[in-house]
Amino acid sequence: MELIITTYENQERKTKVSECELAEDKGAAMNVVNLYPDIAYQTFHGFGGAVTEAAGYSFLKLGKEKQEEVLKKYFGEDGLRYHFIRTHIDSCDFSLDNYTAMEDPEDREMKSFSLKREEKYILPLLRRARAVKGEDFDLMLTPWSPPAFMKTNNDRNNGGKLKKEYREFWADYICRYIREYEALGFPVSRITVQNEPDAVQTWDSCSFNPEEEKEFLRDYLYKALVKNGLSHIKINIWDHNKERLFERAKAIIDKETDRMIDGVAFHWYTGDHFEAIRLTGDVYPGKELIFTEGCVEYSRFDAGQLKNAQMYAHDIIGNLNAGMTAFIDWNILLDEKGGPNHVNNFCDAPVMVNTEDGTYEEKLSFHYIRHFSRYIDKEAKRIALTKYTDKLEMTAFMNPDKSIVLVVLNKQTEDMPLSLRVNGMNAEFTVPGSSIVTAVIK
Repeated sequence: MELIITTYENQERKTKVSECELAEDKGAAMNVVNLYPDIAYQTFHGFGGAVTEAAGYSFLKLGKEKQEEVLKKYFGEDGLRYHFIRTHIDSCDFSLDNYTAMEDPEDREMKSFSLKREEKYILPLLRRARAVKGEDFDLMLTPWSPPAFMKTNNDRNNGGKLKKEYREFWADYICRYIREYEALGFPVSRITVQNEPDAVQTWDSCSFNPEEEKEFLRDYLYKALVKNGLSHIKINIWDHNKERLFERAKAIIDKETDRMIDGVAFHWYTGDHFEAIRLTGDVYPGKELIFTEGCVEYSRFDAGQLKNAQMYAHDIIGNLNAGMTAFIDWNILLDEKGGPNHVNNFCDAPVMVNTEDGTYEEKLSFHYIRHFSRYIDKEAKRIALTKYTDKLEMTAFMNPDKSIVLVVLNKQTEDMPLSLRVNGMNAEFTVPGSSIVTAVIK
């Protein structure tokens, strides 16, 4: 059995890889963690991150050699092995400014529609990432706001609603975005209806109450996808925080819309609410439960790397154990300020770029994510476990090749013993204080 142990002391990260003997279980009873590979739960589809304009801008500030390093660390087989990418339809807060693919309200045939802005920062990064990955990504597109002329407040920012007379046109606009991406060689797998529909933001935003999201999806967006030959695109609703995850699903999913909705997307900014994920999965089995955004906001949290990395691992473990089917982090790259961001909503990212000298820093959160994404394969199944203490957080998966992966988070400062039991075998090891450990049983 292979052990990968990452510790963090005196602002220094250390990762050690070692072998641990797995021998016949002779009755271990104390400090036990049991794994039951024959009891399986959800299938997990993979990890990923967001390629925003800010990420593309920061990427281009690196020299060619550094760019290639970062790409391999995110998308290479020895890196995070990201498979999912989420990007924005028109601008978001992590854009250099507000922009749209077209701005003429009289252009109902969308003759002026253009992705020239995406060609500047987003698409170059996507092309380079795909070259390193060697295959297409599972690509999700998300709108932050319709063009200003389609909205009740005539502004991309500060909320507002989609004007009723533009619902069909906005649905066609989203389809045009998908078709343009696909014409450029980027197959789109998924969309969400609206980013954070329950929030009025000072940046690109648009409010949809449950009934409005349901009506737009049912009467306009789904029909537009079918009309445009895009019925293969999976639709995820909500795309906002977990505390109202189940309520939004309950309000939108019914006998008529059930076939149109592939999943429910969620963010982490209002706390754990792991029960909301589990409840949604229990009531709506078969729906995707995708984490589509989370980051360390400088307005709410300090830059303490250990605490921030632990926040990532805690949320990933809790979400996975509750039924999450995919994980998509927010910006994969940002500059040294935590941007660029056109409303100064600065945040942390797992990789931060120094735009002055063209170097980058891997945050501890990058390595904590790696403890999951490097070892849990696409289409792995979560398996049952029991543990002896709530001081250790953990999740376990069986990969398609039958290897077993256990990830253990220790937020305590003291070392914790662990006696692993699986299939009649036993292994003893220590989980150091303030560490994350991945055990891989081949």
